[in-house]
Amino acid sequence: MTGKMQPIIQFKNVKKVFEDNGQVVLNDINFELESGKFYTLLGASGSGKTTILNIIAGLTDATSGDILLAGERINEVPINKRDVHTVFQNYALLPHKNVYDNIAFPLKIRKVAKAEIETRVMEALKMVRLTGFEHRRIQKLSGGQRQRVAIARAIINQPKVVLLDEPLSALDLKLRTEMQYELRALQQKLGITFVFVTHDQEEALAMSDWIFVMNDGEIVQSGTPVDIYDEPINRFVATFIGESNIVKGIMHDDYLVEFNGKSFEAVDGGMRKNEPVEVVIRPEDLRLTLPDEGKLVVRVKTQLFRGVHYEIIAIDELGQEWMIHSTRRAIVGEVIGLDFEPEDIHIMRLNETEAEFDARIEEYVEEEVAEAGIINAIREDDENNEHD
Repeated sequence: MTGKMQPIIQFKNVKKVFEDNGQVVLNDINFELESGKFYTLLGASGSGKTTILNIIAGLTDATSGDILLAGERINEVPINKRDVHTVFQNYALLPHKNVYDNIAFPLKIRKVAKAEIETRVMEALKMVRLTGFEHRRIQKLSGGQRQRVAIARAIINQPKVVLLDEPLSALDLKLRTEMQYELRALQQKLGITFVFVTHDQEEALAMSDWIFVMNDGEIVQSGTPVDIYDEPINRFVATFIGESNIVKGIMHDDYLVEFNGKSFEAVDGGMRKNEPVEVVIRPEDLRLTLPDEGKLVVRVKTQLFRGVHYEIIAIDELGQEWMIHSTRRAIVGEVIGLDFEPEDIHIMRLNETEAEFDARIEEYVEEEVAEAGIINAIREDDENNEHD
């Protein structure tokens, strides 16, 4: 039997406190990263994401807890002895050296043979689509080309982990989008673990295998991009990841929630009867209909054209504002209906933590499976009685 693969990086109860003012930057962080995946630390400035990156790199020491790389504790291991490489926001290239020498620098430090250095540099240049640029001066490169040089230098030693500290933030929108595709494709080709830091939600959703959403030194929620977007566990995540309509509701029973004075079918369960909850419906899940065909009736307040859709703000009879993203145009002042499916309604318990969320879902699934087993047994018994 094959055992569980050894995580490439582990944080065990890691805490970071600034000695000068006692500020807690990281509070009891625990996670495991698998080899060969693209991970993103997502959060606003000061959330602790860059501190995690710096602790992995050895640029910052943890106050307490253990950091493991490929199963080995590295808390006291010097920076140059860790098999990781960092791509900084400003790229940290050597301005007096050309492209070739910048990329070759880590190999020269390790006294790799000249012939092997040349082979590996040319391979790295090919990977980042800079073949022919080896003699170009750094000052003559565009922002995107400098980004590629920094990445080539990061992968030249084939490290276990590449750390990327908001490396795309200085690029214009078009180039930034292009580099997102390139980075993701490069990571998949190399099979190296990438740990990417950003405050850009769209960037995180587009590039990642797994996202850690951070706030005030804690991991608020982690999961695949689809998990994070479709099932936010609290108001912070729901508002931080994309646009959201959030209203107060009451979970009367499994699959039945009340909000705006009406009861609606939902797909969530496992909560207490008549428990106060928050209801999330994403703007793109609301569809425009005639007033008498909608589950909600609203009046259009404003409308903006966003290129791929219209962003409509409408108000219902209770004064609740609703944001709608639609390819259909509305008219300011008109009364329209809004329709949605049970799958479009996402329920959040008030102030639920990720651990509590995971435990509740696991218990709920176990109960559902057990109930399904009982129902199947009853059906089989009925069928046997019919045959008899």
